[in-house]
Amino acid sequence: MVPDMKQGETGPAPDPVDVRLGARLTGLRAEHGWSLGELAERTGVSRSTLSRAERAETSPTASLLNRLCAVYGRTMSQLLSEIEAEPAPVVRAADQALWEDRASGFVRRSVSPPHGGLRGELVEGRLAAGADIAYDRPPVPGLEQHIWVLEGALHVTDGDTGHRLGDGDCLRLRVWGPTRFRCPGPGDVRYVLMVVRP
Repeated sequence: MVPDMKQGETGPAPDPVDVRLGARLTGLRAEHGWSLGELAERTGVSRSTLSRAERAETSPTASLLNRLCAVYGRTMSQLLSEIEAEPAPVVRAADQALWEDRASGFVRRSVSPPHGGLRGELVEGRLAAGADIAYDRPPVPGLEQHIWVLEGALHVTDGDTGHRLGDGDCLRLRVWGPTRFRCPGPGDVRYVLMVVRP
């Protein structure tokens, strides 16, 4: 049970990752010289949602970050790496950044984050049973992806083509249009996503 808040009190402090991410999103918009209105037009996301994400009043969803990455020409891993310290050559399990999209039931572990001189990134994804994430465009057109299911079932739709993946299956593709990741259940799915920038 959440205790009643007294007048003048604010809610819980924002997540430190959301604060750093909001600051980076604000910086990127400033680097491009865009107002919130211009960014809203480019992304199709409301000004209020963008403003709340920049001020860390809300934790951005994977779909929102994907739209922002598309207009800024970055992968999600690149964006998230910009709010983290430069990774060492060996990325210890305890140091692999976790990010959660609570709205969709998606948990993302940055196993091998972007690093200077390297084009590939490695991400572990977990989707809860019934979770469904749709991306309206790739963050970078022609992005190469290798999706290897470790356990569970995953349905991936690339444009109009659907792929059903089970334990050990690997899907290889270059992403030019919308994609969708869905966990049909009955259990969660855990998979590895390798991303190679063009």
